[in-house]
Amino acid sequence: MTLDNLLKEISTSKEGLTSKEASLRLERYGENRLKEERRTTPSGIFINQFRNVLILILIGATAVSFAIGEITDAATILAIIVLNAILGFYQEYRAERAIEALKRMLSPKARVMRDGIIKEIDSALLVPGDVVVLEMGEKVPADVYLIEAGALQVNEASLTGESVPVNKMTGIVPEKASLAERKNMLFMGTIITNGYGKGIVVATGMHTELGKIAKLTQEVGEEETPLKRRLDALGRKIGEISLLIAVAIGILGIIQQREIVEMFLVGVSLAVAVIPEGLLAVVTMTLALGVKNMVKRNCLIRHLMASETLGAASVICTDKTGTLTRNEMAVVEIFIPYWLVEVTGEGYEPRGEFLSEGKTINPKELKCLYELLEAGLLCNHAVLEKSDEGWTIVGEPTEGALVVAANKAEIFRKDIMPPLVTEFSFSSIRKRMTVIYHYEDRNTAYTKGAPEVILERSAYYCTEDGIKRLGEKGKQRFLRAYEKMAERGLIVLAFAYRELPR
Repeated sequence: MTLDNLLKEISTSKEGLTSKEASLRLERYGENRLKEERRTTPSGIFINQFRNVLILILIGATAVSFAIGEITDAATILAIIVLNAILGFYQEYRAERAIEALKRMLSPKARVMRDGIIKEIDSALLVPGDVVVLEMGEKVPADVYLIEAGALQVNEASLTGESVPVNKMTGIVPEKASLAERKNMLFMGTIITNGYGKGIVVATGMHTELGKIAKLTQEVGEEETPLKRRLDALGRKIGEISLLIAVAIGILGIIQQREIVEMFLVGVSLAVAVIPEGLLAVVTMTLALGVKNMVKRNCLIRHLMASETLGAASVICTDKTGTLTRNEMAVVEIFIPYWLVEVTGEGYEPRGEFLSEGKTINPKELKCLYELLEAGLLCNHAVLEKSDEGWTIVGEPTEGALVVAANKAEIFRKDIMPPLVTEFSFSSIRKRMTVIYHYEDRNTAYTKGAPEVILERSAYYCTEDGIKRLGEKGKQRFLRAYEKMAERGLIVLAFAYRELPR
């Protein structure tokens, strides 16, 4: 749909809505929230621990044991039932709270144009027709039709499973374009990794693409785990056997002309003795240990018995690694003419060493290595931040890795950043990104991109002895180094710079 048609369809303008109109629409469309399934209360979680055939039989055995005077047996069985309920309640309650925390991932605030000015409001108050403004690092608060976009890239992994940021732009797309092909749309819950954007809210709450997924997940019913099915089947068999024993003893006593009350007590006692009250304790403790081990590996398990289900899996189908891992990148190798430098360190923490043939080197003492790290830091939009949860990156993971590598060498943007003249963003056509900075006596262009593209446009290369001309043989040596890195599964970037006239 063209912008003009959209503005007519939603009855709005590029300047957004008035506060009065926004209030009326809020009453009509409701708040911009995902509808949650009915929350399980703590009391409901506790009661659910007793919805098990074996537990019901044990409760019956407890009552009978009390009735016939077997106080010790009754107390033992009751203690096992209570212990099982407490362990199950603790695990489920903790998992529910963790799931609640995960639901708070959406951005709580949004910048919107109301009454012709930009205001910051609760994202729950957004309505169709609002005009929102978004910048790098922000989460998209609703489904948005773009009317302005500057070097805009978005991480849509939560919807499409693709961890690589997507370029966004204004304009129209084919009517039947798939979700991943809608370049003129931003979707709720996705993250702006680069640039800025401005757009019109076209869907909120459960009407968004994320809302449709939420609705599907709420429609999925819970299945019993294999272990629960087997324990329920065992419980029913034990119940049937106990009943048969009691009936058989009763009939035998009547045939032998014994006291009916006496035979009833004997039958009930034998029936209770058949019930393996220790089984539930063993199963519960085993599952609790399994859950504890899974939690250590950051695996969230809602029900105790679900941990056994993992053991019943014979085939696990997975998507590619960018979706499954932490979506973090790190610089691990650097090729400079003509040797390889290894970079150590974990995650985004700016701590690590630069090694050559196992020996530590100082990047600041090597002209080529220093200039490469400097180019990676300047030709970059990512920002490294420290929070209570550790070091994180605002921006693309690939660019974040370059910032961290430079910081490991104690090269910081605030110390080297000159005024920016202009930028040419990465595109699928150029396959490179270029920024131009202004120095006192010159302008310098820094470029990063695909190695074959950079090499094709390069005439010189840096050595510790100075700048040398790059001939065909030199290009082949660079290409061979690139191919060896790629064969090991590494993502490879090349860097170049050029001094320009003022």
